Amino acid sequence: MPTNQMPHNLDAEAALLGCIIIDESVQTDLLESLREEEFYQESHRLILAAMKRVFGARKTVDVVTLTDQLERDGTLERAGGLQAITDLASFTPSSANYKQYLAIVRRDGVNRALIRAARDIDENSRKGQEARDAIAYAEKLVYDISREEDGSTLAGLGDGVVTRQVIKKFEDIAADPNAYRGLETGFKHLDRITNGLQKSDLIVIAARPGMGKTSLAMNIVEHACLKKGKIAAVFSLEMPRVQIVQRLLCAHAEVSMEKALAGKLNQSEWKNLWRASDKLQESKIFIDDSSRITPAEILSKCRRLVASAGGLDLVMIDYIQLMGAGDKIASSDFNRQQEIASITRDLKIMAKELDVPVIALSQLRRIQTKEPQLSDLRESGAIEQDADIVMFINRPDVNATAEEITKNHIVKGAAELVIAKHRNGSLGRIQLRFLGETTRFVDVDEQNRPTEEPNYRKSDALPDAGEAFPAQGGDDEGGIPLE
Repeated sequence: MPTNQMPHNLDAEAALLGCIIIDESVQTDLLESLREEEFYQESHRLILAAMKRVFGARKTVDVVTLTDQLERDGTLERAGGLQAITDLASFTPSSANYKQYLAIVRRDGVNRALIRAARDIDENSRKGQEARDAIAYAEKLVYDISREEDGSTLAGLGDGVVTRQVIKKFEDIAADPNAYRGLETGFKHLDRITNGLQKSDLIVIAARPGMGKTSLAMNIVEHACLKKGKIAAVFSLEMPRVQIVQRLLCAHAEVSMEKALAGKLNQSEWKNLWRASDKLQESKIFIDDSSRITPAEILSKCRRLVASAGGLDLVMIDYIQLMGAGDKIASSDFNRQQEIASITRDLKIMAKELDVPVIALSQLRRIQTKEPQLSDLRESGAIEQDADIVMFINRPDVNATAEEITKNHIVKGAAELVIAKHRNGSLGRIQLRFLGETTRFVDVDEQNRPTEEPNYRKSDALPDAGEAFPAQGGDDEGGIPLE
């Protein structure tokens, strides 16, 4: 085959079409998934298109029905006429080797698609745009080809395969409650309600500035990577990498960051800090502090991380409102609310594609003066819609007066994690304690301090730590407003 000619094998294409004509079982297996662009010759593409229409009309594909369809489409002559259709059937004695023919046709189809993509990449790269935009464009083209090859088809439940899998899952859970446990967060009450962070879930942690949403997310990353050996990608649009590592070091060493920054650590604290440093260097935490990054760029970097590190278990993004949707959205007539909707939709798709939990932080409206609720999510209701879990951090002591704290109306450091939406489970409230000196949250009963239940304003009447309550409304309701 000349080097300037697109890869193809006309004999394999003809043999595959012949197998479809003479064998009904092959029709069922192939006609839903085969695409016209996988065939090189135009006549073969026209024949396949007619086959799919016959099959879609719930008729058997044979010489008569296929010829009739081509004639009604007005493409019979372009497809080679009646003789070409007859030849396809007569020159294919058996359908036994159809899988080999299919493999050849798809191989050449993929290679042609890659060649076309390479031409587009070459043309796009000559426009002199930003390097990261050019890389994201190239990776998207190649990934789209890969995704088409991996695409699944619509399948029924009649064979019982999926239902047996679900029953087996329930049996496994009955025998071992941790059989399908997701990624542990390190907060036992939260893990009990969520059964760990599940793969492909988009988890939104929302709070007003200064409430500790970054600290909470990094506590989860720390637990997953330093204590469970997982691989995490952290995208910090707000803080530089050095500040993220600074928080991780002090939190894991349980050393006061204020004392460390003031140079007032004692010998024991220095030892803890060096041990934590060794642990961090051995961990698989990867940090990107690019500003104004887009979901496409995050996905691209995560794909490369999977290839280089051998996997990925968690993605954390800080935070949604600092992200951009990309040049296409930003240059159009979309307003910021629509841009955020595009971003959250892409984050959910990314979580599903990477098959890992994605934690995305979000701000709340500043006008909020009461306990946070779903309507307070800043700039877009799409955050609530696309997220599988939405959690709010509530810390009454942040805005409390000195008198309220002195009189013990509010306990300093008392915090509550409110699960306001949980697509696959119950809602709930988890009582935590925020240890500001080490920038970490801990379960109330595991803080290694004198036991003291968090007190909020006495009128709040909050449930006990870790108490869950059933979700209300349908699956898409996203739970109930917490007022």
